Amino acid sequence: MLKKGEWVQIHTIILTPDQRAPQVPDDTREVPLEMWVKGFLLEDAEIGDEVEIETVTKRIAKGTLVQGNPTFYHSFGDFVPEIVEIDKMLQAELFGGER
Repeated sequence: MLKKGEWVQIHTIILTPDQRAPQVPDDTREVPLEMWVKGFLLEDAEIGDEVEIETVTKRIAKGTLVQGNPTFYHSFGDFVPEIVEIDKMLQAELFGGER
């Protein structure tokens, strides 16, 4: 049970595939437009419940409760060796040598 006032994440389908605009690429049009929002729970709830939250900008959003105390899981990706070589070239060009 998550309590009122806890930091949570919700999920909502904004547009189903059949509601997508005809001018978007085919691969985009085949999937729903989804929204994930984080904010403070306005009432006690369980994962999977339809809830309302208040975001840090004071906006009220509705959706399915998917996570309590959500964490960021993104990164800047895997190491790319070519980027180091590009950096060396730029350092030489801009500053007269490697740094």
